[in-house]
Amino acid sequence: MTDPVPVLMYHAIAHDPARRTHALSVSPGAFAEQMQVLHERGFTPLTTAELGEVWRSSGSRRLPARPVLVTFDDGYEGVHRYALPVLAEHGFAATLFVSTGWLRGAHEEGGALDTMLDWDQVRELAAAGTEIGGHTHSHPQLDQLDDEQLWYETVRCRDLVADEVGTAPRSFAYPYGYSSRRVRTAVRAAGFAQSFAVGNSLARPEQGPYALRRLTVRRSTGLDEFVRVVEGRAIARTFAKDRALTKGYAAVRRTRRGLALLREAVG
Repeated sequence: MTDPVPVLMYHAIAHDPARRTHALSVSPGAFAEQMQVLHERGFTPLTTAELGEVWRSSGSRRLPARPVLVTFDDGYEGVHRYALPVLAEHGFAATLFVSTGWLRGAHEEGGALDTMLDWDQVRELAAAGTEIGGHTHSHPQLDQLDDEQLWYETVRCRDLVADEVGTAPRSFAYPYGYSSRRVRTAVRAAGFAQSFAVGNSLARPEQGPYALRRLTVRRSTGLDEFVRVVEGRAIARTFAKDRALTKGYAAVRRTRRGLALLREAVG
């Protein structure tokens, strides 16, 4: 039996985040403390691609003794300004999932919630060893899109990352954590080898390569709670409210999608 792996989900790293990102924005000081915890407790951060390769190897490759994944969603500028120096200090790998239409400069289409990375900064992160993954182009709820829109969001993101960074992304993260069998099939067809939801539990191979779960790190996450989460202790209790809300949202989204299909059929 393969041991589960904590996959940490960060968003912005900022002293003074925008109101809309505040709850999911970790302060630079807290992030540095959390990475120090990983260092002191002997964790080895991997990229999502490395985890996927090991789990696909059928036992021919093994994970380090204490694996952990550090992931960032969306592409906020603070990942370069604040997180990169801390990661470099410890020699830690990480994965950044970018929404390509939110990044500053070429291909920018607006809608971002806070100051975003530009493509030069993304390339600097990649050169420093950060894996660059896909997170759609405009950050929609993928399970609410029709097939054409779903394909565009997935492939447009893939192609822009490949063009700008020079390497096609191998990993994907669903905006808001929302997916469905149809969404997962599209992500796989677009050439991604693994993709990540939220779920707020440890990642396990039996979840399948396109529904791997992550653990949310918030501004309110204290150091003691962080230690419990990364050690895999009391996770169900810590995220009980999140899981209840997730089940409710899933039911609402299924109803919305069903009504949209009905309207298309009628009209």
